Amino acid sequence: MEQTTAIYVGILLFVLFIFLFWMLTRGYAKKKYGTKQWKHWPNRLSYWQAAIMYSMGFTFIALFLLKWGNVLAF
Repeated sequence: MEQTTAIYVGILLFVLFIFLFWMLTRGYAKKKYGTKQWKHWPNRLSYWQAAIMYSMGFTFIALFLLKWGNVLAF
C-alpha cells in the first residue's frame, strides 16, 4: 500500500510542478519569442522539455525530503 501511495504522490507532485512552471513562465516565454515564433514548434518543444526536466528535478527533491522526514515510506 505504501508503494502505490508513493507513486500517486510522485505523480501529483510532478503534475503540480509542471503546472507551476507553466503558470510562472508562460507570459515570459511568449514575450521572449513573440507570438509568431511561439507558434513555431521547436520553440515550444524546448519550453516543454525544460518544464519536464525542472518538474522531474523538483519532484525528486520533494520525494527525497518527504522520505527523509519519514512522511513517505517506500
